[in-house]
Amino acid sequence: MSIITNLEKEIKGIIKNAGYEIENFSLQPSSRVDLGDYQINDAMSLAKTYHKNPHQIAEDIKNELEKSPKFTNINVAGPGFINISLKDEYLVEILNMINNDINTIIDKREPKNIILDYGGANVAKTLHVGHLRSANIGEAIKRLATLLGYSVIGDAHLGDYGRPLGFVVLEIKKRYPDLPYFDESYTGDYSEVELPITNEDLEKIYPEASQKAKDDEAYLEEGRDVTAKIQSHVRGYYDLWKKVIEISKADIKKVYDELNVHFELWLGESDAAEYFDELKEIFEKENLLEDSNGAKIVDVKEDTDKAPMPPLLFLKSNGTISYATTDLATILQRQKQYHPDEIWYCTDARQELHFTQVFRSARKAHLVDEDQKLDWFGFGTMNGSDGKPFKTRDGGVMSLKGLIDLVNEETLKRINKDTVSEEEKDKVARTVAIATLKYADFIPYRGTDYIFELEKFADLEGKTGPYLLYSTIRMKSLLAKAKELTQDTSKVVSTKTEKDIVLTILNLPNILNKALDSKSLNDIAEYIYKLTSLYNKFYSENKIITEEGLEKRESWLVLTNIVYNINMMLLDVLGIPVPEKM
Repeated sequence: MSIITNLEKEIKGIIKNAGYEIENFSLQPSSRVDLGDYQINDAMSLAKTYHKNPHQIAEDIKNELEKSPKFTNINVAGPGFINISLKDEYLVEILNMINNDINTIIDKREPKNIILDYGGANVAKTLHVGHLRSANIGEAIKRLATLLGYSVIGDAHLGDYGRPLGFVVLEIKKRYPDLPYFDESYTGDYSEVELPITNEDLEKIYPEASQKAKDDEAYLEEGRDVTAKIQSHVRGYYDLWKKVIEISKADIKKVYDELNVHFELWLGESDAAEYFDELKEIFEKENLLEDSNGAKIVDVKEDTDKAPMPPLLFLKSNGTISYATTDLATILQRQKQYHPDEIWYCTDARQELHFTQVFRSARKAHLVDEDQKLDWFGFGTMNGSDGKPFKTRDGGVMSLKGLIDLVNEETLKRINKDTVSEEEKDKVARTVAIATLKYADFIPYRGTDYIFELEKFADLEGKTGPYLLYSTIRMKSLLAKAKELTQDTSKVVSTKTEKDIVLTILNLPNILNKALDSKSLNDIAEYIYKLTSLYNKFYSENKIITEEGLEKRESWLVLTNIVYNINMMLLDVLGIPVPEKM
């Protein structure tokens, strides 16, 4: 339980001592800092319960609060608003508690096992800018949930199943017909066969093969045949398909590693294939499948729907499974293998209808328990200055690697050559580039589109990733210079800015909980900027290391250490690595 939660519990007890029971109580930071640090507004609601004047209730509570050694400047305003401030002595106590254990400002939740599905990369296709938000947001939510006490497994859930991959294998066959994969008489080990194809080749083959399938009916039919062979595990074709996945996955991992995004599971749609038959049996047993022009559908309408709700397509008219069926089979797989308390999905906002259909179908078929949560959260698009999805300079689709390179070019221009050597600058610039991209991605609310302005977000000043990195590195440098000085205990809170920093720190549990509940990181992004800016103001107002007053200097160093550790913790939650220098 965090310091602020314990304080709220204590005040709830004080209110009870005043003669009033209150079920839910939370301290609200005051909108009038001239009146107090916090505002208690509960007298109005208590007045309805106890049929008393709210001002009298507020006075009763005020009288009890005055008995506590933690509060000062307690006053009643208006019809019954109670304003309170924390005593400087208590602020010092708070600083020392946090300095000893940073977990005192975190509210841990009851343990839960979560599977978080994010990433959504397609094998053999180029990762593009649309994959950035899924990776960033999903990874940060996973880290945040872990920080607050959940056990979270992140699954990349690769798109590796179906006809598109069949076309890729077919195109490889057309280009390299003599490969052993297509020789029925070959009895050797396919793992020893060298495939003359790189991931860059696959990224070109994929769209070319798809276009041929659209233009040539014979090619389309041949692709269907190859797909059937892969899904039937026909020797050679199946082995080549696995090799394609292996090559593509290795490259996808490189890009995600650079983004500081790490999955616990690298499963794909194909891993759920063994559950298709069982899934169909379940839906048939529950009488959920309806005929529709040769296809099988599931009616997912509900009486509360305000708009038409189309049915879920379970089986296509040609007997093949749909994208939705693959997701249902994956839910079945996850239930059997991992038994999660909840399953979360992070995807493009345009997939809301899809997941509504999938979740309703899963519940109708009893794939999940009544109290088991299925949660989807979508995100908007990252756009260029024209308000349209971010493009290359020549108007093409921007690859994720290309975007990172573009931002890296800009950050290279801004690296301080006085502090960063020639040998280090590329690595540092790359790290700063990732911070630039990630922080820009978190500033807006998850569900909204936003415009990525490179020069603005790469700036060392303002609400940017580089600003946060530079400030955090400077805190670390100051602490390193002061290592000879004792910084174990705070003694005083001597400035208004110090107090503002402590009060901001105390609000962290609320920020973290709100972020997890909303599945959006914008509050954390805003919070770390506010805390960092407050500290920088404090830094500019005081000569910390050279301060002659021992108590002040020690307290300032403690404060610096706390803010630094909070920054490092929150940057880690956001998946933003911090370089040694920049």
